[in-house]
Amino acid sequence: MTTEMQEIAITEEKPLLPGQPDPTKDVEAAARILLDQGQEHSIETPHGLLHVTLHGTSNTRRPAILTFHDVGLDSKSCFSPLFKFEEMQEIVKNFTLVHIDAPGQEEGATAYPMGYQYPSMEQIAEMIPAVLTYFNFRTVIGIGVGSGSYILSRFTMAHPDSVEGLVLINMDPETRGWMDWAAQKITTLTSSITEQILSHLFSQEEMSANADLVRSHRDRISKAPNLINIELFWRSYNSRRDLIIDRNSNFKCPVMLVVGDQAPHEEAAVECNSKLDPTTTSFLKMADAGGLPQLTQPSKLTEAFKYFIQGMGYMASSIMTRLSRSRTASLSSSYSMDGERQRSRTLSQSSQGGQMPPSPSHTMEVSC
Repeated sequence: MTTEMQEIAITEEKPLLPGQPDPTKDVEAAARILLDQGQEHSIETPHGLLHVTLHGTSNTRRPAILTFHDVGLDSKSCFSPLFKFEEMQEIVKNFTLVHIDAPGQEEGATAYPMGYQYPSMEQIAEMIPAVLTYFNFRTVIGIGVGSGSYILSRFTMAHPDSVEGLVLINMDPETRGWMDWAAQKITTLTSSITEQILSHLFSQEEMSANADLVRSHRDRISKAPNLINIELFWRSYNSRRDLIIDRNSNFKCPVMLVVGDQAPHEEAAVECNSKLDPTTTSFLKMADAGGLPQLTQPSKLTEAFKYFIQGMGYMASSIMTRLSRSRTASLSSSYSMDGERQRSRTLSQSSQGGQMPPSPSHTMEVSC
């Protein structure tokens, strides 16, 4: 009897030597880098292409956080410092982030040709539903700054079922009066586009007190290869129509208004707050903050945003870190949301050490 022998090749699994790269970890590191950089998309809409950056993956259990930047900024310069802030990471890990760039405003955008008809503020708002459809998002929580606040407000009013919450920084819902219009015409003749936009982003007080920040934005805007696009966006914003807001027919979702006490839009934000439903609106007025609180006061804004989404029933176990500890926080009221939504905790304690009772005014002045 012959015995047949079969040759079997056995591959020995050797442990990695010290300092030898692990392919699995390399893949994980590459995935983390890709996630941090975001996935860039060009989305076709009824009024042209939109550049959108997605961080994370679609999560149908929670709304996506959708942002829209101000004039003179793009999604990166407007929001990256905030969402890369250490205390914001708890939110970033639990929500998908969607950053929208206004047409032609993204980094590296090609300049539009002479005579290009830039979309109006209303038309830009009409482009947002295509983004939700593209990613199959059912609802979002919107965060807008300046012109981005106006655009997201337009979108929310037209599509109330798509927005669960709205954070509006430096909100100005009204067009310029005739005196302001005349002053703007004179400014247009005597000042460059860069200086006009800087006066929109920063108050005169802030320009003197925060010269380095202002200088960096001046250099970035004046040297931008798509400066013509920025100018078109600026003109479109200045041609906006009044946003009709009253307590009987306004936003159907919770709203948090944010403005710095040194911001050029403080009076406009206060006026806007007076027209909104106090049972669903919170007004956060930041002490010692200028026109870009998401850049200069990320800790305060992050903490307030955590309370805001807690009031909507998300991240109930989130640990508050800064405002909840602060002895110098000064509040006129606490957060609360009407209807069946969960009530959130107050942002600070009273001077006697106890929690402040709920108040219908929802106005907060924070000084940390």
